[in-house]
Formats: sequence, structure tokens, C-alpha cells
Amino acid sequence: MVTALDTPSTMVARSETTTTEDRVSSGKGSELSESSDRSSETEPVEDDTENEATATTPFRISSYGADYTVDSLVKRLRSGAFYIPPFQRAYVWERRQASRFIESLLLGLPVPGVFVSRESESSKHLIIDGQQRLKTLQHFFDNNFGGVDRKFQLTNVASKWNGVTIANLDPDDKLRLENSVLRVTVFKQEHPDDNRSIYSVFERLNTGSLKLYPQEIRTCINHGRFVDLLNELNANESWRSIFGPTSKRLKDQELILRFLAFYFEGDDYKGSMRTFLDQFTAKHRDLSEPCRSDFCQVFASTIQIVHEALGDHAFRPISKLLNAAVFDSVMVGIARRIERKPISNPEQLKNAYKALLNDEKFVSGFKDCTANVENVRTRFARACSAFRSVE
Repeated sequence: MVTALDTPSTMVARSETTTTEDRVSSGKGSELSESSDRSSETEPVEDDTENEATATTPFRISSYGADYTVDSLVKRLRSGAFYIPPFQRAYVWERRQASRFIESLLLGLPVPGVFVSRESESSKHLIIDGQQRLKTLQHFFDNNFGGVDRKFQLTNVASKWNGVTIANLDPDDKLRLENSVLRVTVFKQEHPDDNRSIYSVFERLNTGSLKLYPQEIRTCINHGRFVDLLNELNANESWRSIFGPTSKRLKDQELILRFLAFYFEGDDYKGSMRTFLDQFTAKHRDLSEPCRSDFCQVFASTIQIVHEALGDHAFRPISKLLNAAVFDSVMVGIARRIERKPISNPEQLKNAYKALLNDEKFVSGFKDCTANVENVRTRFARACSAFRSVE
């Protein structure tokens, strides 16, 4: 399965279509592993759906392995044929790790492979696992290690190469490096007819020591007009006052997504929050202009009146943590009320909110098992009822 872009001079292909179930496990750690040195940040959000079990439905996946030369990979990275979405976590390898990787190739040692998913509509390859290795290659050949005037000099390697850059690397060594080969596994989900396997593979292979949050993976896979809109809405001043500092792990954007998904397609909810949000994001990836306008209008108008009436501490019924289940239901309930006409009495809205937080049925819907279909229906029904008569 070699494309027109792949020629014998740049790639040695070994096509081997396979069928497998979702049984991908991460490899053992090593000096060349891609684990991040960032510790997991604590999010100011209470959301028990983050612990939802991963779906167990088997996948049918076709895949093939291809041996790409380093020279070919660098060219593809520069052209965008192999790409890392803008969201993707930053390059985290230290110069010592990066130098050791380059040295391994110069020595002719085998190195871990790379996982990519090929986009059928563009034929581009989304890098699922291997970002650090591929970016190291690009940095070395560009002679730039993370900034202006930061030349990529090899360090803590054999004396022959210590302090060497691509500019003064021995020509024979440079040719050997360019002709070095990395195995690239390209996969495509055949069944079911969606892209859920990409989520699973990304989550299991690309985590390192840092757990990736669902919204990070969701944003990576579905980069496009809708993801751009979520980033834009996330800068809303009222929302920022309520949520606080921008989430490094995109939890604030996930909450906006959650509101939009329940407001526009809540009837489609089947009991898995992660699947529901994944499918909504994928469906609206290439957002139409009418939908974009609707999404902007309903979020901006709702969050503005919430901030005006409830203040910076909205959606925090018990502790300082913002409760995701209170957020989604209250936002939808107020948005449903705004459908009729703008709210003119913020004080009445505030009183209705306080009464709602003392409603036993509503409380039961946001305290435990908040992804449960019955609890979702209960809290949304109670919220919509609570705000219906607000002037």
C-alpha cells in the first residue's frame, strides 16, 4: 500500500494488511521513550465522568508497516504530510535525550517505531505516537533546538559526535543518518464506521508518564473549524471570570463542548459522556457557518446572564470546585428559557438557581453517577423547569 509520494529512493515498503481488535498496549519505558516530565495538573472541576470505562466493543483495523528513511520523514514533516496538530503537547525532550536518539541512528541501532493514522480525505498522516522522535529529527536537520540561535549540538554522546551539528557532521555520517530507517505503522479503522479506535490508540500509546485528558485527544483528532470555535469561545470574558485561569488540559473547552452537545443534541445521549462528546465533535468538525453562528450566540448569551446573576462562583454548589453536571444542566436550562426572550430579572434567576440547588431530585442528578441516562434526564428536566418562569 505505497502511495505516489513514496518512491524506492525515499522509502522501503513492506505492505502487510492485518486485522486486529482493540488490543493495543503501550511499550516498555526506555531512554528513548516519549514520557513527559510534566506532572499532571489538578483541574478546578468536579467531574466523575472522567473515570468512565473505555468502550469494550472490538474494532476491525487494517494496518501496514512501512520503513521510511530519515531524509523522507524530515521532508514529510516540513511539508505537513506528516503533521502534529497545533494542540499537541509541546516538545519535551531534553538535549541529552534528543542527542542520544540521533546517536543511536548514527550507530545503526534499532529505535522505536511510529504510529500514524492516515486521513482519507487529505492523505495526510496524523502522528499518534512518535512526536518526540520525529521532531528531534526535524530539529537536528534544521539545526535548531527550540529557539533562535539555539543550534542543535549533540551532547553526552560518543566523542566523535559530541558538539557536532548537522552543518559540520561528517558527510559519510550525514548520509548514513539520512538513510537510516524508522518503521511507521499506518492504520485505519474498518469497523465500526467511525474513528473511535484512533481515540483508543492515541490514549494507550501517546500517554508516556502523562495521562492525556479526553478533550486533549478529541481536539487532536478533530482539529478544524469546530475546535477553533471552542478555543474562541473559551476566551469569553464572563466564562473566564467563572472558570478561572485557562486550563492547560482543555477542561474549560470540554465544558463548553458539553453544553453545546446537550443543548443541540441532548436527545441523542445514550449513557457514555465520552462517546457522546466524541461523536458531537466529529460530526461538527468542519463546522458550517450557520451552525457556527448558532453555537456562538447561544453560548455567549447564556454565559453572560449566568455571570451577571450568579457571579464568579456559579456552578459550585458544594465546594470551590466547579461541578460539571451542575454546569451542563443549569446552562441548558437557562438557554432554554432564553429561547423565548432575554432574561430581564437577574435577581429572580439567582433565586431560582438557589432553589434548584435545594431540589432533592436535582441534587441526586449531579452528586453521583452523573453520566447515567436517568440522572442526566432528571437534572436537565429539573433545571429547565426551575428557570421556565423567570422573567
